[in-house]
Amino acid sequence: MFPSAAYSQSKKELESDKAKVEQEIKRLNNDLAKAKKNSKAGQQQLRLLEKKIAERTRLINNLDGQLNLLNIRMTQTEDSIALIRGEVDSMKVEYGKVVRALYRERHNVSHLSLVLDTKSYNYAYLRTKYFRDYSRYRRRQAMVIRQKEQELSDAGMELKRQQREQQGLLEQHRRQKAELAHEQQVQQKSLKNSKQQEKALQGQIAQKEKQKRELQKQIQRIINEEIAKARTSKKKEVAAGSKGKTVTGSTSEAPSAAEVALSNDFASNKGRLPWPVAYTKVSREYGRYTHASGGQNMNNGIDLLCKGGTAVKSVFNGNVTRVFTCPNGTKGVIVRHGDYLTVYANMGSVSVVEGKKVTTGQNLGTVYTNSDGTAEFSFQLWKGTSSQNPRLWLR
Repeated sequence: MFPSAAYSQSKKELESDKAKVEQEIKRLNNDLAKAKKNSKAGQQQLRLLEKKIAERTRLINNLDGQLNLLNIRMTQTEDSIALIRGEVDSMKVEYGKVVRALYRERHNVSHLSLVLDTKSYNYAYLRTKYFRDYSRYRRRQAMVIRQKEQELSDAGMELKRQQREQQGLLEQHRRQKAELAHEQQVQQKSLKNSKQQEKALQGQIAQKEKQKRELQKQIQRIINEEIAKARTSKKKEVAAGSKGKTVTGSTSEAPSAAEVALSNDFASNKGRLPWPVAYTKVSREYGRYTHASGGQNMNNGIDLLCKGGTAVKSVFNGNVTRVFTCPNGTKGVIVRHGDYLTVYANMGSVSVVEGKKVTTGQNLGTVYTNSDGTAEFSFQLWKGTSSQNPRLWLR
C-alpha cells in the first residue's frame, strides 16, 4: 500500500531538483531586482528574465514529472483497493453461505448426538476434532475478513493522502504556469522596450554624428575664412604701406617677421604642448572612423570626456580670431599661432573675445555639460587648411 523503492527514489530526486530550481529562481529574482535599479541595464534585465523563464519552465516540467509519478501510484493504489474489495466481498459471500447453512440446520442437527452416534471412541474423537477445527476456521475467516477490511481502509486513506498531494502539486503547477505566463509577458514588453530604446539610441547617435559632421564642415569653413581673411588683411597692410611705391613679386602675401617667429616657436614645441583640458578619457581619436549607426565620419581632432564645468585653456600664445556657435548650440573658440590654428569646441561658456591676445595656459572658458551629466570636449589643430593629429603635438 506504500510507494515502491524506485518510486520513492524518483520522487526524492524530483523534489531535490525542484528545490534547486526554486533556489535558482529566487537568486535570479534578486539579480533582476538589482538590475532594474539601473536604467541602463536593459539588456542585463532581458538576459536575467530569459534565464528565469528557463528555470520556471524546468520547475513546471519537474512538477509534471511528480504528477505523472503520483498518477501512476494512485492508479496502483486504486487497483489494489479494487483487488482487496473483491477479495473481501468474495470471502464475505462464502462466509455468509456457511453461516446461513448452519443457521438453517441449528434445530435439525445436534453436535452432541453426532459425536455420540459413532461406531467407536476414535470416530467420536475425530468428529469432535472436526467441529473444533471448523469453529477455528470460521473464526480465522472472520479475522481475515477484518484484516482485509483494515487493509482496504488503509489503502483508502493512502489514496486520499495521494489525492491531497495531487491537489497540492496541481495548485503549484497552476501558480507556476501563471508566473510563467506573466514573465513571458514581461519578456515581450522588455523586448519591445529594448528595441524602442535601441532605436532611440541609434537616433541619438545618428543625430550626434550629424552634428559632428556639421561641426567639422563649420570648422573647415571657418578655417578657410580665417586663411582668406588673413591674406586680405596682409594685402591691405602692404598696400597701405606702399603708396606711391612699386611692389614687385609676391611680397604682398608674405608673413610678417612676428608671424614667422610665432609659427616657428609653435612648431618647435611639437610634442610638448599642454593638454587644453583635464580629461578622464579619450572618447574619439583623430582620423576616420565607423560610428555605431553604421556610417563613417572623419574626426579632424581629438574628443575628450571631462567632468562638468572643466576649464578650457589655450595650448600656446596666440590671438583669438573667432568665437562661434557650434551646430549643437555650444560655443567654440579659434586661436591663431602664426600659420597654425587651434580649435576649442563644445564649450559651455567663453571668457575671451575676438581679437584678444592669449598666453599659454590662459583660461578660454569651460566645457559644456550635457543633461545626463557628461561633458565631451573637442580639440583640433590645423596648419593652414590641413588638419593635424593633436596626439603628435600634445605632451
